[in-house]
Amino acid sequence: MEEYFVNRKPQPNGDHEVHTKSCFYLPIENNRISLGYFSNCHEAVKKAKEIFPTADGCYYCSSECHKR
Repeated sequence: MEEYFVNRKPQPNGDHEVHTKSCFYLPIENNRISLGYFSNCHEAVKKAKEIFPTADGCYYCSSECHKR
């Protein structure tokens, strides 16, 4: 299980990226919301969409959930 976070600040296209705790691009603490622990990025993105409907996986740490 991995801990996931969603970025409070949207990307230029409006997406709020979902990152693992170990991601090099994990936002600073003030700019992220903990989503909890999940066995895959699909579950984490689903949870993030409850907060930000435009949530998407990070290209680097959650690439299989990165759609745009």
